[in-house]
Formats: sequence, C-alpha cells, structure tokens
Amino acid sequence: MKLLVSVVDGAEAELAVAGGVDVVDVKNPAEGSLGAPAPGVIAQVRAVVPAELPLSVAIGDLPALPGTAALAALGAARSGADYVKLGLWGTSTTEEAVAVLRAAREAVDRDAAVIAVAYADAARVPSRPLPPAELVSAARRAGVSGCLLDTAVKDGRGLLSWLSAEALAALVAEAHGAGLAMALAGELRAEDLAVVRATGADIAGVRSAACRDGRRTAALDPLRIARLRSVCAHEAPSAAATAPR
Repeated sequence: MKLLVSVVDGAEAELAVAGGVDVVDVKNPAEGSLGAPAPGVIAQVRAVVPAELPLSVAIGDLPALPGTAALAALGAARSGADYVKLGLWGTSTTEEAVAVLRAAREAVDRDAAVIAVAYADAARVPSRPLPPAELVSAARRAGVSGCLLDTAVKDGRGLLSWLSAEALAALVAEAHGAGLAMALAGELRAEDLAVVRATGADIAGVRSAACRDGRRTAALDPLRIARLRSVCAHEAPSAAATAPR
C-alpha cells in the first residue's frame, strides 16, 4: 500500500518528499475536504516534486455541474497534476455522478487520471452526496481511473468511525473487480494504517498523522512520514525513522 500525504504549498511538498512519501497531494483545506488549490500553487508544488513521484490534486467538493468539473479538471491537469480528485459533493444520484466524472475525464483527455471521491459520512452532509455504496458503480460507468473514500467533515471522527474494516474491504474488492484503483483517507491515524492496509487498499491518504503532534494545522514531519510509509509498506522502520526525538 502506498502513502499519500496532503500538502498546501511547495515548502510542505519538500517535507513530504524528504519523508519518502509515495504520492504528493495538494489541496486547499480552507475550501473543504477536497478544497481546490490555485493553479499557481499546483505549479509550485510540481516544481519541487521529483518527476518520478506522482502529483495528486483536489479540484473541489463539486456541485452536479459537469461543465464546472470539466474546467476544474483541465486546469489541474494543465498545471501539472497526474491525478485529479473530484469530490462528488453535489451529486446525490449515480447518474449525476457519472455525468460529472465523465465530463472531467473527457476534459483531461488522458493527460491526467480522474479519481472519483465519495464521503464515508455522506449521510450527515446537508447536500446528501453520493452514498459510498454507489462510488464504484459511478466510477466504472464514467470510465475514470480510480476511487477514493474520504470524510467530508474533519471533526476527529475518521474513516473507521463510519465504516467497518469489513465494509471497507468489500468496497476495495468491488473496485478491484471493476479494474479500478482504490484509496482510503479521512483523518486516518498511524494506528489505523495496518487496518487500512489489510483491506487491500492501494493507497492510504493522510494529513494529520503526518504533522507534528498529529494536528492537521501543524507543520509536516518527515520522520512521522517515514514511519507511516513503513507501516503502509509493511516494512521495518529505518533507523532514522525510529531515532529518539
């Protein structure tokens, strides 16, 4: 399982790279769970991330407006994104989700992979986003590259507060059966990663767990990132990652 760490600018991206992250993700938390960064920020991050490391970009908790999704996806791809994460915030039905995802996929035209994002806590969001159980079906029908299950509200209740390990494993298996990559995120803590890895997920996404003191607003910590990556890869931590601090 690979480790994705979310950053907000180039300086944080350099810290994530120093920690040995597998995927650098850029977003703007001030605008929501999948808040979109400005094109200049994406370009800044891309400039400091080695070419061999993929760059993931959130393009927003989006309404059911395919044209808006297409324009946002194209902007992220043109700014250097390898993966474009699209939050299915305003799509309550599979048909709406497919239309938005398909528009984004067609806009990037293979320049970037589109990732469909649903929310494990969708039931508590007033807009009633697409239920997690419909995520894989929508992604498959839209012809996108993969799925991500996240949480919409960042209040300390992470992914495993909303879905059991067994339910997550079933969702991962469904995605793999459809030929889709599957990532899991949502305030995952270091102690959650072994459980997430056991579900068969391809990628685990974190922010708080990679920061000093486990606070999402604190600075990223390369040593924390190195330890998290070791758990994801099921490897023994390096000496640097286990050194007293």
